[in-house]
Amino acid sequence: MVRAVFQPRNGIMSDDIRPVPQPGILDIAAYLPGKSGAAGSNAVKLSANESPLGASPKAIEAFQSAAAQLEIYPEGSSKILRTALSEVHGVDADRIVCGNGSDDLLHLIAQCYLGEGDEAVMNRYGFSVYPIITRAAGARIVLVDEIDYTADVDALLAAVTAKTKIVWLANPNNPTGTYLSDAEVRRLHAGLRPDILLVIDNAYAEYVTAEDYDVGQKLVAEANNVVMVRTFSKMGLAAARIGWLVGSPELVDVLNRVRGPFNVNLPGQLAAAAATRDTEFTARLQAHNAQWRDWIAQELDSNHMHVVPSQGNFVMVLFPDAEHARLAFDTLAERGLIVREIGPSYGIEAGLRISIGSEQAMRGVVGILKALVEIS
Repeated sequence: MVRAVFQPRNGIMSDDIRPVPQPGILDIAAYLPGKSGAAGSNAVKLSANESPLGASPKAIEAFQSAAAQLEIYPEGSSKILRTALSEVHGVDADRIVCGNGSDDLLHLIAQCYLGEGDEAVMNRYGFSVYPIITRAAGARIVLVDEIDYTADVDALLAAVTAKTKIVWLANPNNPTGTYLSDAEVRRLHAGLRPDILLVIDNAYAEYVTAEDYDVGQKLVAEANNVVMVRTFSKMGLAAARIGWLVGSPELVDVLNRVRGPFNVNLPGQLAAAAATRDTEFTARLQAHNAQWRDWIAQELDSNHMHVVPSQGNFVMVLFPDAEHARLAFDTLAERGLIVREIGPSYGIEAGLRISIGSEQAMRGVVGILKALVEIS
């Protein structure tokens, strides 16, 4: 039997020919998640802004109820979840799109509204996923300096050019915890052209206690170039990967054309719908966070440490320099408390982000860091 042999053109061997990604993809730095303790360890994870109270018992029950239906495809539009969100938040269900976590929806937005030659604008210490999805779409990310780790509306507007197609805004912001008031968000929107999409990422909205804050839902209803993105990950369902957004009918139509046909699994839909309706559990989680966020901020804010005022379920602690921050991280890790280094992802070398955990965890963090400051 004679076997056909591929004869490459121009003398190039077939082993040297391989698929090549789109230009710029290999220049993207991969997302760096918060660290966890070693497998089997008793380390307390305070690096990913997860719920210290677990998930809603009603959500757990709903998730378990799906076990007898695992052979069935979920309803493709997440109608179960969209109905619950509509009831609780007063949003038209037809203006909601659900996804496999809010990251899934942010990727979809970038894919649909950015391309080669476009630009997207964001504050310098905004969520590190924004540069990734912008560059993956072939567009250029424009980083804008902040004031006291807070997005500067005037600077964001000054960075807008004829090429700008999206402005990314995490509100409250991750990893700083700072926020823009409703008036400032509206001022930002008012300064944008109608063809620029303002993406308001409200991943931590449930934890905000500031009276002048708004999730942007009213603004979405008033303007067709605003989209509000939310998540269940910070409210006890991080493992289920559930996100949702509210946008104009036109934006919803666009995203529904390209999203995965079954992009939210049935157990996740049922759990998120139950969590949405379990407002009592949400209130308990909010109260716990507010109490211990304020407490740790008061305890740690000193001449040697500065806690940036936060509206999230975490605080960003600034140390005198990167060396002190690294010592604090290592010391906490040695004691089984894993917090988030933000130098590698955000360039804040002298800072650590600490999730709000249990009372025991918070007291442990404060005790260790106070003792460390005294001996350093």
